Amino acid sequence: MSRTAKARPGADRGPGQVLFEFVRHWSRRPHASEPQGAEPGRLVLVTEAVHSLTRREPATVNAVAHEIGIDQSGASRLVKSAVAAGYLRMRAPEADGRRRELSVTPAGLAMLDEAHEWQEAVFARLTEGWSERQRTEFRQAMLSLLERSQAPGGTGLRRSP
Repeated sequence: MSRTAKARPGADRGPGQVLFEFVRHWSRRPHASEPQGAEPGRLVLVTEAVHSLTRREPATVNAVAHEIGIDQSGASRLVKSAVAAGYLRMRAPEADGRRRELSVTPAGLAMLDEAHEWQEAVFARLTEGWSERQRTEFRQAMLSLLERSQAPGGTGLRRSP
């Protein structure tokens, strides 16, 4: 089929390309309550990263950078914005005053709750007409991909250019 012929979206792309297109698309969508002009989802992204990290290790700027796949200076800017917005707290642990650890504030948890409600509403709208079984199987497949990507060694593949 030619590129100009009408086809089902994604029919000419493999599942990996579709997955990454999906991720890129949703990483650019602003949260419904964000003020106009705000960088879409940045505060949610960094607050979610800290929340996730604190379940398994101390959350530091370097750990946040690794978690969201950006450089340390970019993560530092995001953290500073989230601290200024009142979503994160930064403190020096007693054992090492040079180190700074991050935690989510009550305001940050409330913001995440709102973001998660929005995410669930979007998922419900996108899957209208799906059976509960289809939703459950899709969720399980996404969880499986997530678990494999977070396992030691990640995908086991080198990063491609």
